[in-house]
Amino acid sequence: MTTARSAESVELAIGGMTCASCAARVERKLNKVGGVTATVNYATEKALVSYPSELSVDDLRAVVEAAGYSARLPEPEEPDETPTLRKRLLLSAALTLPLIALAMVPAWQFDYWQWVSLALAAPVVTWGAWPFHRAAAVNLRHVTATMDTLISLGVVASVAWSLYALFFGMAGEIGMRHGFELIGSGTAGDSLYFEVAAAVTTFILAGRYFEARSKRRAGAALRALMDLGAKDVTVLRDGEEQLIPVEKLQVEDVFVARPGEKIATDGVVTEGSSAVDTSMLTGESVPVEAGPGDAVTGATVNVGGRLLVRATRVGADTRLAQMARLVEAAQTGKAEVQRLADRVSAVFVPVVVFAALATLVVWLATGGSPEKAFTAAVAVLIIACPCALGLATPTALLVGTGRGAQLGILIKGPEVLESTRRVDTVVLDKTGTVTTGRMTLVDGDGEVLRLAGALEAASEHPVARAVADAARERFGTLPAVTDFRSTAGLGVRGVVEGHDVVAGRAEFVGATNAGSAGTVVHVAWDGEVRGRLVVADTIKPTSAQAVAELRELGLKPVLLTGDNAGAARAIAAEAGIGEVIAEVLPEGKLDVVKRLQAEGRVVAMVGDGVNDAAALAQADLGLAMGTGTDAAIEASDLTLVRGDLRVAADAIRLARRTLATIKGNLFWAFAYNVAALPLAALGLLNPMIAGAAMACSSAFVVSNSLRLRRFR
Repeated sequence: MTTARSAESVELAIGGMTCASCAARVERKLNKVGGVTATVNYATEKALVSYPSELSVDDLRAVVEAAGYSARLPEPEEPDETPTLRKRLLLSAALTLPLIALAMVPAWQFDYWQWVSLALAAPVVTWGAWPFHRAAAVNLRHVTATMDTLISLGVVASVAWSLYALFFGMAGEIGMRHGFELIGSGTAGDSLYFEVAAAVTTFILAGRYFEARSKRRAGAALRALMDLGAKDVTVLRDGEEQLIPVEKLQVEDVFVARPGEKIATDGVVTEGSSAVDTSMLTGESVPVEAGPGDAVTGATVNVGGRLLVRATRVGADTRLAQMARLVEAAQTGKAEVQRLADRVSAVFVPVVVFAALATLVVWLATGGSPEKAFTAAVAVLIIACPCALGLATPTALLVGTGRGAQLGILIKGPEVLESTRRVDTVVLDKTGTVTTGRMTLVDGDGEVLRLAGALEAASEHPVARAVADAARERFGTLPAVTDFRSTAGLGVRGVVEGHDVVAGRAEFVGATNAGSAGTVVHVAWDGEVRGRLVVADTIKPTSAQAVAELRELGLKPVLLTGDNAGAARAIAAEAGIGEVIAEVLPEGKLDVVKRLQAEGRVVAMVGDGVNDAAALAQADLGLAMGTGTDAAIEASDLTLVRGDLRVAADAIRLARRTLATIKGNLFWAFAYNVAALPLAALGLLNPMIAGAAMACSSAFVVSNSLRLRRFR
């Protein structure tokens, strides 16, 4: 008999990765270890690793280090490597510009200019290109190759050819002049390629620098999310206020939130009333009123009066921490399209090296000059680097999920993106999703409301509270009640201003039952039925607009509820929903989703309660209202932080836009390589132009992804 091994999980920061092939190599090495499942993301430079309990984090680090890279536990603020890259780029560019000018304009070539070219190129191809050479050497030691191998080979080959021509050929002679053409080498005799080696290094350094800077910009939303929380908090201890670091706050502590301060952690207001700005978490610009008994979320801002709050969650359990974990998990994961790109990258580099050698051999075998053969081979090496391919998916995911977090949309993982494209039906739970979830008086007034409101004020039932609240709003202070009695499931009775008042179901009051779209409260006093009040769960102001937006996305809305058919149809008509499934028991919601899927529909489910969790998990796409329960949020694919159904349409639009951006990136990355390789092999591409084109390809992919930051 075998027993299941318990699994641990850890996130590791991977150092030394310079391209997508590196990430694929680290991932492959980790996944070869028994019981280990790893996903390595080049854009975030992190690995998400699940491993059996008999292994340790040190064992995993040893595997990564054996592959030629470093691994450590992530720091709260990862070091920024862009300043170092910037120094390399600026010095390389300063030396390369005059070098290219000398090579391209024969009129500027003075005696001994070729030796000046060597002096200008030397720091660029050694110190400037050092990251590529170092990575290539590590790869060689482990008998593998990455994109850095191609770059290093191209640079070293260009320099080696030039040094040979300079010291052993005729290129070192006084008065030697050198022509230049954008197509092919355009040279005869002993050619120099110093400008090619330096320009390729500079262009690729520029690509890496802007890539690194863009990755930091893309991950800025997550860093901003993590920085939202308060740093200090004023707690009440033994009746006195004490300022302590927020990390020392404990559950059940009562703390103070003054006007303008961030609320330190999730809790419940015990004293005071105020407006709370939740925009940084939910994207909702209108402050929410909070008073005794209301839940508040850490990192939101108290904009009104002084509040006393009892902490209910601290540290890693808070909603802010959960949001950060969801966003980071989504950014670390991989969409299915990225896995295809990874597989291509893994075999691409050795194929390109072979293609470059084949180009060299074919040119020489068909009578081409050594200069032409060499130029074409180097151009193949450089143009084929699939850097853009490795950036296509992770940069779009970084920006898309980060922008979602800013708008109150949490995408749980990249695989969710594919689901949003295929969904054709959206099932909407009624209570708390389409409606407010709070009972409100919709019909009734006068003495019936005043006396019934006074009676119901003594009850805690939601229907009774709705009647009492409406009566207070209409009449102000209500009369006192004596001899109050409640009969569960039927109604209440008591004495109000000398009258024996009864309120509740028709059979309890002795009234005739009448159909209604809401819950009817019949009212009688002194033995005579006096009237009725109607209470209903009202639709949210934005639900009708949200349903219209979902329809525009090609989704057919379905209202799902355990409420009676009449009430459900009334809400559906108001929201613009044509299909209604009513009187469904909580456990029946799962069966409804299964039945719709059996009919061939691809189902999205939006819900907020514990009884929605199973249906959310079963649906092809589960969307949980963040105002709902933890069980619903855990079971969903997308979490909508604020309780506005319009965010569901925004979430699907953002996910689809992110997926479209990924596919667009991949198309251009593939198209670039496919179109450019034949040109390079035919000798129609100067290696220097190839280097610039490769850097531009990566820049295009990153800038295309950054357009998602403007999503509204």
